[in-house]
Amino acid sequence: MYKFLLLFLGSISVLAQEYPTATFVLDGTILAQNRCIIADKSDAKKVAAFQNLKQKADKVLSDGKIYTVMHKKQVPPSGNKHDYMSMGPYWWPDRSKPNGLPYIRKDGERNPEYYEISDSEEMDELENDVETLALAYYYGKDEKYANFAVKLIKTWFLDSATRQNPNLNFGQGIPGINSGRGIGIIETRELYRIIDAAILLQGSENWTKKDHDALKAWFGDFLTWLIESPIGKDEADEHNNHGTYYDVQVINYALFTNQIALAKNQIDITKTRIKSQFQADGSQPFELERTTSWNYVNMNLAGFMLIARLAENVSVQLWNYETIDHKNIRKGIDWLIPYLKKNKTWNHKQIKKISYTETAKILKIASQKYIDTVFDPLAKEISFVDYDSDYFQLVF
Repeated sequence: MYKFLLLFLGSISVLAQEYPTATFVLDGTILAQNRCIIADKSDAKKVAAFQNLKQKADKVLSDGKIYTVMHKKQVPPSGNKHDYMSMGPYWWPDRSKPNGLPYIRKDGERNPEYYEISDSEEMDELENDVETLALAYYYGKDEKYANFAVKLIKTWFLDSATRQNPNLNFGQGIPGINSGRGIGIIETRELYRIIDAAILLQGSENWTKKDHDALKAWFGDFLTWLIESPIGKDEADEHNNHGTYYDVQVINYALFTNQIALAKNQIDITKTRIKSQFQADGSQPFELERTTSWNYVNMNLAGFMLIARLAENVSVQLWNYETIDHKNIRKGIDWLIPYLKKNKTWNHKQIKKISYTETAKILKIASQKYIDTVFDPLAKEISFVDYDSDYFQLVF
C-alpha cells in the first residue's frame, strides 16, 4: 500500500511538472500538483483547506462587495475621480500651525485620515477577494466563483464607468506639500495577485481572451506610466523597499505584457539593489533605521524573494545570485534566524508589536528554494496559525 501511494504521488508530481499553471508569482507546478491531489482526494488536509477556501469564496459572493475608485468622496486635483488617490499614511497636521499645514512626518504612526480616502483600502480588498475567488475556481471549476471574480476585475480595471486610470499621479500626497509622490507607488505592490488570478481564470467561460487582452493593455499602459512619468522615475531611484517593489511591479507587468527584454533589464537593476541594500552579513541598514524595523526588514526581503520568483519565468537565477562583494538574498534570510531562535534580541527600533506572518511565508518559500532543513520547522514554530492555514496548504 505504501509503495502504491509513493507511485501515485510520484505520478501526480510528474503530471504537474509537465502541465504547470502559467502563473508568475504563485508556483504553477505546486498549484497543478495540489489540484490533482484535491481532485483525487489523496490528502485530507488539502481537501479540507479547499472546502474552507470555498466557504470564504461563498462569503465573498454573499457579501457582494464591488470595488472602484469612483467610491471615494474626494475628487483628485485632476478633477477626474477615475484617478487613484491617497494620502501619505505617516503624515500628520502640524499643531503649531493654525491650519495644520504643511503636515509633518511621524514615521510608523499611521494617521487615521489616511482611511478617509477609500481607494487604498478598496484595492487591498479587491486583491484579497479576486485571489480567493480565482483559487476557488481553479481548484473546483465552479463558474460562480469565476463569474464574480471577473466582475470585480472588470469593474476596477476595464469598465469605462468605473475603471481606474492607469496612473498613480495622486498617490500618498502630503497636505500642504504636494498632491502625489513616487512613494505612493508602493500601494500597488500586490497587483501581481490580480494578474495571477486572471491567469487562473483562463478557461472560464466568464473570462474571455478579449478580457485578458484588455487587462494586459491596462497593465501595459500602467507600466509605461511607471517608466516614463516623473513620479515613476522618482520611485525608480529609491534605495530602500520602495525601489525593490518598483522592480517587482515593472518586472511583473513586463512579463504579463510579453516585454521580456524589459523584464530582464529590470532584473539586472535588482542585482544592483542587492549590492546597495544588503550588508555582507545579510542585514538591511535602510530598513533597520525605520521605527518599525522588523516590519520593513521582512517586507523588503519578501520583495526580493518575489523578484527571484518572477525571474524564474525568464530562466534567470536570483536565489543563489551573489554580488562581487558576496551579498545575496540567502544571507538576508539567514540574518533573521538567530532572532527567530531567540539567540539574539531585536534591539532595533520597533514601535509596534512584532508579527511573524510575513516571516513564516519567507521561511516556507526558502524551504523550497534552498537545501536547508531549518526553514520549514522554524516557520511552523514561529507562526503555526499561518503555517497551518488554508492558504499555505493550497499555494505552497
